[in-house]
Amino acid sequence: MSGRITLNLDRGTDFRLDVSFEIPDKSITVLFGPSGCGKTTVLRCTAGLERAGGRVVVADRVWQDDARNIFVPAWERRLGYVFQEASLFEHLNVEGNLHFGLRHKDARGGLARFSEAVELLGIGHLLRRRVQLLSGGERQRVAIARALLMTPDLILMDEPLAALDWNRKQEILPWLERLRDELSVPMLYVTHSADEMARLADQVICFENGRIVAEGPLEEVLLERWPGQGEQGSSVVLSGVVTERSEMWCTAVVTAGETAFEVPDAGRNVGEAARLRILARDVSVALSEPRDTSIRNVLPAVVIGMRGVEGESHVMLTLEAGGCRILSRITRRSADELGIAVGTRLYAQVKAAAIIV
Repeated sequence: MSGRITLNLDRGTDFRLDVSFEIPDKSITVLFGPSGCGKTTVLRCTAGLERAGGRVVVADRVWQDDARNIFVPAWERRLGYVFQEASLFEHLNVEGNLHFGLRHKDARGGLARFSEAVELLGIGHLLRRRVQLLSGGERQRVAIARALLMTPDLILMDEPLAALDWNRKQEILPWLERLRDELSVPMLYVTHSADEMARLADQVICFENGRIVAEGPLEEVLLERWPGQGEQGSSVVLSGVVTERSEMWCTAVVTAGETAFEVPDAGRNVGEAARLRILARDVSVALSEPRDTSIRNVLPAVVIGMRGVEGESHVMLTLEAGGCRILSRITRRSADELGIAVGTRLYAQVKAAAIIV
């Protein structure tokens, strides 16, 4: 473990923060939940920008310990902080902003760190450009590179894509995925976007009203520990590898477990890792194998879990299909008329166009 954070804060209003969690090494831990649930407050208290009670230990360095009267001020904590709006110096070009990240640091290795950050974020062609001429996605990539140059023990990202439109988000997400895969620095990433969580998270901590309601590896949290009632409802994330691509149909095949999923082509090469997010509402079931259907993914499956709430119109099925577990949200009436129960063998149908890559 890279560290542990325990925070308690009572603002004298209806909001009270009471959390404790570990920071794994070399991973992205996503703090997920609705606006106002305490995610950003956790980042601010971890950074020392806001004072809460508790203990903060990162990379064996004690930043705060109330029991021993220790509180390291924000400017002495080795961290990088990326905000919703990229806070760049308007009077400097990109290179000047990056060099600011090297100030007050050990000069040895500075050039190597600079080159690594520029290469990781793909901003070499922007070094001479004034920041006023950057797109929103480019500004955030520069801000992230500057944070890396601080040689941090921890990187904090507070909804860095919230101010970007959909196209700019798609531009920057692959670079964040690359950081996750290649960087050795742990990261706390705040978002209320389930898509960002699914793309980036290794670990997930779900917040409600200042408290943790679920935490653990991404796949486990989505499948077992948290109902996932966000704007799109419950979903699962499957990790796989691209095994085929079709230029004719603009599709790809991603193999997860023993199951091959046909999905929209997201530009990944054969052999590259890929994550698939499948919404429960996009999975239907049939007792016999469908014929002459537009559905590209028809998977033999068995029901291994079934839950519903009295008075609600739907039930949630947990299905085992070729080494993968997926969720299906169907009406209670359909489940009753089809006689579906734990142990029922059936076919899961997943539209290729509905799978989020």
